[in-house]
Amino acid sequence: MASLVASKEKMFITQTKLLNEVTWKTVMQIAKKHAKSAAQHLSRLSGAIGPERIYADWQWWILAALPFPHLVRVLDCFFHEGIKVFYRVALAILILFHKHSTNQNSEWYAEATKNGVDHAVDKFCRNMPASPTKLLRTAFSIRALSSQYISRVFIKTEMTLKSKQVITGSRLVRSRSSDNLPTSQSQVNIQMMSHTLTIREGSHSPGPRALSMGVYPIQAIKSQILDQSELFTLWSWLPVRITMYQPVLLYTTEEHGCSLTTFYVRVEHHEPTLLMIKTCNNEVFGAYCSTRWFERNQKDERGNRQAYFGTGETFLFSLYPERAKYPWVGCSIGADGKGEEKVSHASELFMAADSKMITIGGGAKYPWVGCAKEDGTEGDAKTTHASSLFMAADNTMITIGGGEGQAIWMDENIRFGKTDRCSTFNNPPLCPSGDFEIRVLEVYGFSGA
Repeated sequence: MASLVASKEKMFITQTKLLNEVTWKTVMQIAKKHAKSAAQHLSRLSGAIGPERIYADWQWWILAALPFPHLVRVLDCFFHEGIKVFYRVALAILILFHKHSTNQNSEWYAEATKNGVDHAVDKFCRNMPASPTKLLRTAFSIRALSSQYISRVFIKTEMTLKSKQVITGSRLVRSRSSDNLPTSQSQVNIQMMSHTLTIREGSHSPGPRALSMGVYPIQAIKSQILDQSELFTLWSWLPVRITMYQPVLLYTTEEHGCSLTTFYVRVEHHEPTLLMIKTCNNEVFGAYCSTRWFERNQKDERGNRQAYFGTGETFLFSLYPERAKYPWVGCSIGADGKGEEKVSHASELFMAADSKMITIGGGAKYPWVGCAKEDGTEGDAKTTHASSLFMAADNTMITIGGGEGQAIWMDENIRFGKTDRCSTFNNPPLCPSGDFEIRVLEVYGFSGA
């Protein structure tokens, strides 16, 4: 029991009022799709009471009402596979109740019309006419009800309820068209901040930019990893256009558990993302990832899944015990990859457009200057394949940086990892030992980016 309580791999019983509401609304949603006839039957029988009141008791159907032999079998599966077992069993109860109460002459139809469907379902569970084996067979024979689908419904429901709480408590509701757009004042604030850039922003001991007056979106972050000083340092390393947008906490091991599946569900469609890791030895480091994690599923022209993806805007950082930013080596001119950044603002004018024109490029050279050789000629001396391995992921791990080693590697349980020097960022190991155990992982997205 102690190991079950301490488990970070599976979520068992929710412990807050909000998440309890999320669970029963999740049952209601998946029942409408995967037990449609039973859900419609329940809705018809509910009458004035409404189906919501019935679904709110769904956990008690299992934990309080099922006969002991049934409960033992259900809990055996539950401890092995987690909360998805309860969802399946709840749907199985609805399916069996529908089967036994469809006939208007049946005792369960009479019970529902006389005492209410909520009491009828509870009594049906206490006198379950199906054997434990049949109950579980019904539960696990529901097709296309995957854990990933349940997680998506759960997360969507959770985010909807949270957003309603925010809207209810806010004094001003903005129009949809103006949401997440940077205001003129925010752009002034960013310019004020950008004027404090250090000359060698990517050096191994960069000083934080001076804190200018104004309000920045990062001040809303309540991180369990970084304090405000460290957040401002990290903020100064982000691309300036990204600092205009409001950071949003997408995933944290403290709230969402330690699961790569949950990580992907919550994070994979956001671009860019900011990963921050705090180890059990209190080292703090991470990465700015320029591309969606969903790109791990993309295939090349031959139909093969691409191993690595991402762009040169990706970078690594370390904030404790050492503060340092490690940009892509393609943006460095020194032979050791530690020189000043050569890609100026003028050399990053890739594309522009308005209602009258389209512009591509802001200079005379044809290739991007970030891929030029040290002597100014075009070439790929600084951007070999080994130095362009930005991000990789599958169902068993996440990797950032490659070539001669991996800058950050995490396992499928988001518990253990390792860090080495890699060719992509020419970084030292981000923690002295090379191997680390994750205490907290936080992933932020940028609303409207």
